[in-house]
Amino acid sequence: MSSSSSLYQRRRPPNAQELEGIPWLRVLQPHERDRAVSALQVTQVFVGEYVCVLGRQVTYWFGLVDGLLKMSSENAQGVSVTFAGLPPGGWFGEGTVIKREPYRYNVQALRKSVVAGLPVDTFHWLLDNSLGFNRYIMNQLNERLGQFIGAREIDRLSNPDLRVARSLAALFNPVLFPYPGGGSRLLRITQQELAYLVGLSRQRVNEALGTLEAAGAIQVEYGGLRVLDLEALRSGHFASQKSARNQPAEAEAH
Repeated sequence: MSSSSSLYQRRRPPNAQELEGIPWLRVLQPHERDRAVSALQVTQVFVGEYVCVLGRQVTYWFGLVDGLLKMSSENAQGVSVTFAGLPPGGWFGEGTVIKREPYRYNVQALRKSVVAGLPVDTFHWLLDNSLGFNRYIMNQLNERLGQFIGAREIDRLSNPDLRVARSLAALFNPVLFPYPGGGSRLLRITQQELAYLVGLSRQRVNEALGTLEAAGAIQVEYGGLRVLDLEALRSGHFASQKSARNQPAEAEAH
């Protein structure tokens, strides 16, 4: 697989459509936007390539224009822990960029993706000069804390249906990921990609999706799925409904 240096070699200026997919540009004043756009670069990332590597010094603030990424690390026992799936519209690593420190996680492409990068120095210039950008980053950091707490909770869940439900719900955070379904709640994701995010087998993810679809929380479609009841995914209420439906049958069996 190509090294991260190849990502740098493949960089180019973003086109107009790609710029439309960068949400924070909208909060900038015209002169701030001009400076940011002139510094922005985009690059194509192939399946399995790393955008960020644990221990490597930060040079860009990254965001996903198209595709799907996974943010993860390894615990002391060498077991991989997924912090987040990253759909289009999501920008990540602002805490690392603010502190100009090495990455404490890996970010890997689960499918062919287009990633945008803003150089660290331009990021700090915007922090120093743009009130709108400061507010955007403050909201990002606040939501990111909740996201990581949620990821730890998901990691501890023993119920596979709940793991899949909460992981799907996390991809529809309107602050961190403004465009995962283009406003339609249609998520383009394969069962294998979802399995990589959740840390379950593809077969078990397929069973969980069947449970969620039967409960009316999602609708599986060609090439992805449509979220019908986001609150049910977040709360896990479908699981209690399923349990209640099963109880009479279990009682009769006894």
